[in-house]
Amino acid sequence: MDCANCELKQRQFHCARCLNNDVRKFRNETQKHAAERDVAVAAASSALEWIKPSRARRAEAASHQARVSELNETLQWTRRENQQKRDRIQALRETIASRRLMLIAARLVPSPTADNEHLLLNETQELASLASAIRGARAGLVQELVEVFNIVQVGGRPSIGGKAGTKGEWTIGDLILPVPGDIRRYPPDHINAVMTHIVHFLTLLTFYLGVKMPFDVTWTGGKLGVGQPMIGAIRGGESGGWARWYTKHSLHVSANPAPSSQQAFSPPSKAASSSKASSSSPKPSSSSPKASSATNPSQPTSPSTDSAMADSIYDSAAPPVASSSFTTALTMLLYDVVYLAHTQNVAVPLNQAGDMLSNLWSICCSGELGRASHAATPRLPPPTPSSFPVDFAKLLQVTSVSPRARASSDTRSAGGDGAASPKGRNPTSDSRHSHTSRHRQRQPRIEEEEEDGWDLLEGDEDM
Repeated sequence: MDCANCELKQRQFHCARCLNNDVRKFRNETQKHAAERDVAVAAASSALEWIKPSRARRAEAASHQARVSELNETLQWTRRENQQKRDRIQALRETIASRRLMLIAARLVPSPTADNEHLLLNETQELASLASAIRGARAGLVQELVEVFNIVQVGGRPSIGGKAGTKGEWTIGDLILPVPGDIRRYPPDHINAVMTHIVHFLTLLTFYLGVKMPFDVTWTGGKLGVGQPMIGAIRGGESGGWARWYTKHSLHVSANPAPSSQQAFSPPSKAASSSKASSSSPKPSSSSPKASSATNPSQPTSPSTDSAMADSIYDSAAPPVASSSFTTALTMLLYDVVYLAHTQNVAVPLNQAGDMLSNLWSICCSGELGRASHAATPRLPPPTPSSFPVDFAKLLQVTSVSPRARASSDTRSAGGDGAASPKGRNPTSDSRHSHTSRHRQRQPRIEEEEEDGWDLLEGDEDM
């Protein structure tokens, strides 16, 4: 039928009577089917009664089979564990058997007797004879080394007739090694050549003696003798205070001045320099210009006194940075020599540590030369032991002391006689080294500036 609102075909509507008939019909069918269902269920239940025992037996057999499988797995694991334990027990038995054999063999070894002591004594004597032979070989090598490098003392004279003698100068390879305060009186090529000879000599000497030094020398080229020598501390203890100086310092003096010295300092004014020169330097004698012109006849006309003194003060006020590095490197080398002397039973006091070649000569002439080393028996303790009395900081302080203080103390002790010869250089040595005569033959009025340890300008000699 059509809907009164949407006018579409809708489901058919039934009356209450038809609905009651349909419900009663459904109930009857439901009851009928329920009875049939109950009959089918009862028939199925009765049919399963004779299958139930077999199903129970089958389930029980399956459970037993699972249990058996589990027991088999446990048995296999137990067998593996037992085999491992058997192997371990066998290994322990073998170890115990070997230890028993070793114990039996050890018990069979006789106790120490006079024969065994005799054998030990023979071995000790052979070791001592071998050490003596090594010591003799070291002494021979050192003597040959001294002859090759020609370390000798030249010049000087003994005290005669109450007159004090003069001390000669030590040379290596016919080159003079100045004391640390006189290094700037020599050209850089001379100092570099002497340092190279000493480094080679000390390297060979320590190799022959088998001594390990606190400061090790390396070369910038990577090979021995190639490049510039650099020195720095190795790893060591706190004794001596040298181990913290591990930074490498160069044992080479550059012929070119450091550019930073002229940039970091500006020359003082002429008035200040002239006042400082008048207060610090004595008046020149009448013969000083003549002596200066005789010493350097080809020298051009000198500038004014104020400008020359200003330049001299400026040079002494701005030392190159490389100077302190070379001083530190030289102190490290001196410390190595002093330690080497200590290992060879040669006492070197702190005030004589600067005489490097003299100390090396004393080491090479020592009666205990080559007796002990770090490479063979009897062995030396690693550097430096507590019995070594020299402290590196004190040695560096002594080496870095300005020559002005030493010269003033020498002048006071000499009673004014040191003005003619400020550093006590003998004329024979000055004549042999004509290239340094301009720095050695100073007039009395230049003494204060000369003691500052820096090279003076050529114009200062004519003032």
